[in-house]
Amino acid sequence: MPYRAIGDGADASIQILLITSRESRRWVIPKGNLAPGVAPHMGAASEAEEEAGVVGPVCPTALGSYRYRKRRRNGASLMVDVEVFPLAVSRELDGWKEAHERQRRWFSLAGAAEAVEEPDLRELIRSFVASEFRVAARRDTILSTVANKSGINRMFGWFHRLLPKQGNFFELFEAHMQTVVAGADALSRLVLDGDEQRADHIVEVAEREQDADEIIREVLRTVRQTFLTPFDRSAITRLVGSMDDAIDEMHSAASAVDLYDFSAFDAEMKDMVAIIVDGTRVLAEAIPLLRDVAGNAKRLHELTERLVRMEGHADRIHDQGLKRAFKELAPTDSLGFAVRREIYKHLERIVDALEDVANEIDGIVIDHA
Repeated sequence: MPYRAIGDGADASIQILLITSRESRRWVIPKGNLAPGVAPHMGAASEAEEEAGVVGPVCPTALGSYRYRKRRRNGASLMVDVEVFPLAVSRELDGWKEAHERQRRWFSLAGAAEAVEEPDLRELIRSFVASEFRVAARRDTILSTVANKSGINRMFGWFHRLLPKQGNFFELFEAHMQTVVAGADALSRLVLDGDEQRADHIVEVAEREQDADEIIREVLRTVRQTFLTPFDRSAITRLVGSMDDAIDEMHSAASAVDLYDFSAFDAEMKDMVAIIVDGTRVLAEAIPLLRDVAGNAKRLHELTERLVRMEGHADRIHDQGLKRAFKELAPTDSLGFAVRREIYKHLERIVDALEDVANEIDGIVIDHA
């Protein structure tokens, strides 16, 4: 399922790319039969490039699956199971294999859900980013709602000024999360683009890490100066600290790539980076929902549960890649193996830090929902 974000920050909207089927001309996602020996997510990425002309990191952890009935050319109509993998589109090709056989079009989430015919696929698209939670995350307080409806905002201005300062923690959380998202995007371009503009990608990761440092300093200053905080002070510092650990490790990974002039990224490294990209997308939806923990508890649990599954998948990929590198390089190229082990270490720590963010969110939900 190819997707892209339009805009920045917590209000960025997600769009889904759909294509037309060759025969019925209905709107579908790119898909196809899996070739022997090919990992499912890599097969999905190949189909996206061939059918829709898009490339980008594809998360190895499936978003879900759906079934539909496919009519064969011999007249048979058989049920087909389809696994769906999120693909963060980084580039749209001008020409591709099936360009003359299909149309492609970007849809809003709601538009994509309405355009497809398969009910289960429709629900998967709707669950990808639950836009209704964005509204709930920013709902007004009871006081402000009453004031707006009654037209007495001015009268109660003095009352607001008497309230203890609560700080702008939610804005700071969301701003920090966006640096993590941007850092993951730059890291994915560094890994996937090879030597093309690698220096720019390395510099961007470093700049994003510096932006995050400024934000965390503001969070810590605000914690000290604020009388009422939305959560326990230790929960606030742990949450933003785990987010900062993620961008710090992204910076360390990019620095290691630069230091060792490394460009021969393994397939497992690319898979881990794809999990990082999708993991930051999941957290970018979760963080704004903390504005109304009780109302959004169910969705927050769904998102953190998905991230925990992704972290377990990343651990398996890490072990497979490291084991393969050891077998291939350790006997003859110990330095090359040491460099790869260093890269794998930072990628694993990034995913671990993202899981830590999810765990901190779960703790806040338990305490406040």
